[in-house]
Amino acid sequence: MTLRHHFELRETIATILADDNQYIDAACEGIRQARFEIEKYIIRDPFFATSYEPIPIPVGPDIIRRMGDAAQNAGVGPMASVAGAVADAGVRAAKIAGSAYCVVDNGGDIALISDRPIRVGLYAGDSPLSGKYAFLIPPKDEIYGICTSSATVGHSFSFGSADSVTVFSQDPILADAVATSVCNSLSLSDQSSLEDICEEIDGIYAVFGETSIIWGEIPPLVRAEKREDLITAGGLGFIRQGSNEV
Repeated sequence: MTLRHHFELRETIATILADDNQYIDAACEGIRQARFEIEKYIIRDPFFATSYEPIPIPVGPDIIRRMGDAAQNAGVGPMASVAGAVADAGVRAAKIAGSAYCVVDNGGDIALISDRPIRVGLYAGDSPLSGKYAFLIPPKDEIYGICTSSATVGHSFSFGSADSVTVFSQDPILADAVATSVCNSLSLSDQSSLEDICEEIDGIYAVFGETSIIWGEIPPLVRAEKREDLITAGGLGFIRQGSNEV
């Protein structure tokens, strides 16, 4: 039976799905350790937490260097990928513990491994498309990222106007950074920000009201039943396993 666990630690408010409490516990510990490493690094380099531009990371823990690399690839500050980095750390810890199925939804920035199909619902605020569709994600043996940024939902600062920009990648940290970058610049009249997307990104799905923009390859979109109780604190996603219901 799939277990659903609500996790909160300061700014992190996440939903964790796994098949056993030991994997839930492992994911929680992975999140705690990730936050500890990030917070410790910010004490050493406060600019890491405030920069809107990429900054050099000469030394540091793996999670810090991966955030720095993602920022360089996306052209944003390193903290633009923090939610994806924390989600990735949780799933990575569960995978090391032996889990074949674990999802960490960190306010709409999702990392997962899965031995079964799952659906990730599209939530885009007041858009008419919101809650009506879900992405059908096939089983994933390796960690996969589905990260969403919005200029109209949630508390994150954005320069853009998109109701949602969802990015798919095998690297959740990079997916989070690219979602932020594209959301900051993409518009219906100017899609130039999609011209230089790095090759590690599989696809992008952006919503502006009744209109959507697709870049690359995205998972199939299927009809969904909107479930307010499944929307996480960031307000950018909801998730359920299986192939018949969201």
